[in-house]
Amino acid sequence: MSVRVVVVGSANQDYIVRLQNFPEPGTTLFAEAIQKQTGGQGANQSVAASRLGAKVTFIGCIGDDHDGSLVIQQLISEGVDTSEVEVVGNKPTGLAVVSLYEDGKRSIVVIPGANVALGASRVSHAIRRLADDGTTVLVQGEIAADVIEAAITSAHAAGLRAILNLAPYRPTSDEVLALCDPLVVNEIEASSLLGEVVSGAKGAQRAAERLAQLSPSVVISVGAEGAVWATGSKSGHIMAPVVDDVIDPSGAGDAFVGALAMMLATGESLVRAVEIAVASGSFVVRRAGVQSSYPMRADVIPAAATLAEHEISLQN
Repeated sequence: MSVRVVVVGSANQDYIVRLQNFPEPGTTLFAEAIQKQTGGQGANQSVAASRLGAKVTFIGCIGDDHDGSLVIQQLISEGVDTSEVEVVGNKPTGLAVVSLYEDGKRSIVVIPGANVALGASRVSHAIRRLADDGTTVLVQGEIAADVIEAAITSAHAAGLRAILNLAPYRPTSDEVLALCDPLVVNEIEASSLLGEVVSGAKGAQRAAERLAQLSPSVVISVGAEGAVWATGSKSGHIMAPVVDDVIDPSGAGDAFVGALAMMLATGESLVRAVEIAVASGSFVVRRAGVQSSYPMRADVIPAAATLAEHEISLQN
């Protein structure tokens, strides 16, 4: 498959800690288990898109340390091109501590490390070098604001489709949002963008319709309810399959976004791309781990055909 996705983003080593409850201030809790694995939104989404068949190039930074070597080895083993990954000598590889609780909730603390060394100029030059027909550029919010802007504007200038997963949320100019096709957020990030609470599929669909006045297309993930999408004239809701045996929700959001980018890069419609993205996210939560839990193409393409979809026209 010649589908090409260029991912600009973060790479970390993740330490996943399992706890019974959220620790209150002043308390000490014993963890049930700890697991170390490669993570970071950019690296995760690169692996997700690669497993579904895309030719992925990752643009990012790692430290000159053991963790950085592990990140590179893992990406290469997943078929990701790491020729645009810069090794930084004066900063450690990014680190994330993920706490998973018995009720299925989680919290994440990120130490950016070498990720902050990713520069706007280098990203712009790399995107121009990599630009060719069919290339899609995917960017996330775990990198500096000026790098996000440089990646999106450079992609647009080169005639490439630019996807922005604004996670975590950071203030972004209307000029940049106008180039994002789609803008991808969850309920919390949509709430920050609009300055009001966005909750549930119905609320998210209304939010997506509003945000579609800023971006050519918008996708909002709503957890167990699936995802909603909107363009300038239409919006819809892709419902997720019922998952009774949730094991680990970590990485489901990145699996969703990576799948979305890969499908859009193939020329699929936004609706079909969201269907596959929802199927990918639902697949992941049934398995432990992050990148290791991501589906292969055969795992989700047939399953997506069973998802129900509701569409409305904003013009009616």
